[in-house]
Amino acid sequence: MNRVKATLVSLAALALVAGLPLSTAVIVASVATPAIDEQHRTLHCEGTVPATGPWRPPYETTYALTPGSGFGDRFHPIHKEWRLHTGVDMTSQPPGAPVVAAAAGTLSALGFSSGGGNTVTIEHGGGISTRYLHLAAPSDLNLTQDVRLGQRVGIEGSTGESTGSHLHFEVLVDGEPVDPVSFMAQRGAPLTGAAIAPSLLPGQGPDLPGDGEGGIGFELPAPGTPRQESLHNPPLPVPPGIQELYEQAGSDYAIPWTMLAGIGMAETAHGATTATSSAGARGLMQFMPATFAGYGVDGDGDGLANIDSDADSIHSAANYLSASGVRRGEQGVRDALFAYNHAHWYVNDVLFYARAYGGGLVLGDPLHCDPQGGNPDLPPVSNQRVAQMLAFAADQAGDAYIMGAGGPDAWDCSSLTQAAMAQIGITAPRTAQAQRDWLAMGNGFRVPAEAAQPGDLFFFDSYLGPHTIGHVGLVWDPATNTSIEAANPTRGVGFFSYDHAKDNTIFEIWRLGNIDDAPESPR
Repeated sequence: MNRVKATLVSLAALALVAGLPLSTAVIVASVATPAIDEQHRTLHCEGTVPATGPWRPPYETTYALTPGSGFGDRFHPIHKEWRLHTGVDMTSQPPGAPVVAAAAGTLSALGFSSGGGNTVTIEHGGGISTRYLHLAAPSDLNLTQDVRLGQRVGIEGSTGESTGSHLHFEVLVDGEPVDPVSFMAQRGAPLTGAAIAPSLLPGQGPDLPGDGEGGIGFELPAPGTPRQESLHNPPLPVPPGIQELYEQAGSDYAIPWTMLAGIGMAETAHGATTATSSAGARGLMQFMPATFAGYGVDGDGDGLANIDSDADSIHSAANYLSASGVRRGEQGVRDALFAYNHAHWYVNDVLFYARAYGGGLVLGDPLHCDPQGGNPDLPPVSNQRVAQMLAFAADQAGDAYIMGAGGPDAWDCSSLTQAAMAQIGITAPRTAQAQRDWLAMGNGFRVPAEAAQPGDLFFFDSYLGPHTIGHVGLVWDPATNTSIEAANPTRGVGFFSYDHAKDNTIFEIWRLGNIDDAPESPR
């Protein structure tokens, strides 16, 4: 059976299981052909992927999976015979990096064996344990001690039966080894080689909100240089009525109220000087009338957007910052403030004032993906890989939707799509907006809604307002606008329709390119 026909059979089976038409399988066959199956390298966003959820890869640095040394039967490089390889081999880039616990648990074994060298075993509850072999030296650990997520367990090495510095990483369920690659991908921690930020200590870092994809947020960036007005105009106390408006607008647009206060201080000292500027800017937040015409909103509920109303001015500033990409990492914050007033000293002045008023958490992805127009010359993801993504997503049907969950039994919208892409060796950002921007920076290309194919990703605005993408899902059958997605807490994960979102302020469909970000192994 040729590969295209095998893919058709696979997708046909999926369609029948879901009660969907066979056209789903037929349409997928046209996504790509064997002639364009060449895989291209993934373009990565600026910054390090944040550690989210209860599982993480066993490195903080980039790493490579050793070709031919995955889970399953392999020809042993030392004993020269076929044996079951009970884990996956990986090498940090460069070799010799610290190895960290993939999940919290209790240290259950620590010792040396002729085969595995220095080995650490951690029990995680529910019959699950992880093992870390060939360590140059284990960390100073004691049996039965609690180990936190991301705690260092040793240094990658080449002890025992080993041909070079690497980590042999195992996962066992009820004492039986399972494939670590699929196990970790199903828990939102795919082993794709991407660097993952250090896990925070308990109680460390910002208090994340109860909602938001992955519980991801980041602190307002610190002010840099140059600064200008803030050097000789200290932050003034915020009048209580004005602070209430800052806080309400910040809450409505999911940004720190202190950033709005920083703008208010920089522009008019919180309304102390609201005269029309020489350039024609008006109101507490000093909007140009033309800008206000495009971004002005009714902040006080009187049915009008009035440039001279304090409530309307402050809410309009929050709306403008949101539209300017304030949630796209620290650089996104700086870019949005620069869009407000084209001066780098102004950006730093506002951040200085915002920090003086208490700083705060931006509800967004700390990665900064610079969206362009996508790459229409990129070959689309191949049939076989589309089938893998959809098969994984379909297997999660019936799971719960929990905002911030990353599997294996509960998901939010973007953790499901992130995990689906991880099945084919691709590390995507964690949130819906960042996933769209990541595609737009050159990892995919946008297609018209009427040209959608199974496996495409659809995006639309939702809980973060009309200027920010808040939801993502996978196209299952474009003929009926059927999706496979983590929809919401009421509906969970399943097969639904994306037709209702086509009239939203934002509705976009993007096709993933035939990319792969697993680094090549030096061994």
